Amino acid sequence: MARLIIVLWFTLPLGTIYGQSFFIPADTLNKPRFYTALSFAGVTYTSFSIGLYHAWYKNFEQAPFQLFNDWKEWEHMDKAGHTHSAYFQGVLTYKGARWTGLSKKNSILTGIIAGSLFQTTIEVMDGFSSKWGFSIPDIGANLAGTGIFAAQQYFWDEQRISIKVSSMPKAYPDVTIYSTDGNQTNSLTARTNALYGQNYFERFLKDYNAQTYWMSVNVKSFLHRHHCWPAWLNVGLGYGAENMYGGFDNSWTSEEASYVLSSDLYPRYRQFYLGLDLDLTKIKTKSPFLKSIFSVINIFRIPLPALEYNTQGKFVFHAFK
Repeated sequence: MARLIIVLWFTLPLGTIYGQSFFIPADTLNKPRFYTALSFAGVTYTSFSIGLYHAWYKNFEQAPFQLFNDWKEWEHMDKAGHTHSAYFQGVLTYKGARWTGLSKKNSILTGIIAGSLFQTTIEVMDGFSSKWGFSIPDIGANLAGTGIFAAQQYFWDEQRISIKVSSMPKAYPDVTIYSTDGNQTNSLTARTNALYGQNYFERFLKDYNAQTYWMSVNVKSFLHRHHCWPAWLNVGLGYGAENMYGGFDNSWTSEEASYVLSSDLYPRYRQFYLGLDLDLTKIKTKSPFLKSIFSVINIFRIPLPALEYNTQGKFVFHAFK
């Protein structure tokens, strides 16, 4: 993640000043680049940790360090999110390290450390919060993400299977929900606003109903090099879930009143997707600047048609997913 910030926040504007050569990875260790990157990484990590604590954890009651088993929470969508975050942090940090001229082996190690450090920091903060706790399943998902990155880079020297995310804005019905004792009311809109936020960026990050996580397979890399399959065209396998209005189930408490959604009206179910995808890193360009841009954007899935099969036994076609 540190190198992501370096590459995206700092190298892009600097590249417009120093030209295309700025984006070309160094053949050998470039000490000015390395120490600049290291300094920015330290500042970024420190700022991230302090900012995250004051923006989020400070608002909740602190507690002695505790464990929290959230394996069955959010239909495993949060675990997919952890895997994705650790994966792309590893990938982009690796590319940033190679930009400084570090060797392949040391760059892979840097990617593993960066992905693990940022994600573990969040888990430690969770561990000291009374609302959550240190999650062993989350750590497992983080390790899976960095492992997927590192294994592919080590054995194939490329990412043939990319982990991506997509999030389509979702409109929720503004229906009235009655408390279990029938004395108070709430609304589904109020519930989703409290859970997922109200603007697009909050919902992109937090709305598990809107998110889909993908394994994007570069078919060409597994075929004979003379095969006609386009190098930029992938096959995507996606996972999502629907009708989640609480972590473990659709019940919650608001202003000392308890609410439970009908499982008949709002059944929680899982979704599995199949569709084509684009591998932007395989698009041919002579511009190192565009290659850097494509590497960053490639952590997201560009909306394309997809076929869904869900645990309700239904097939659904999506024009954009």
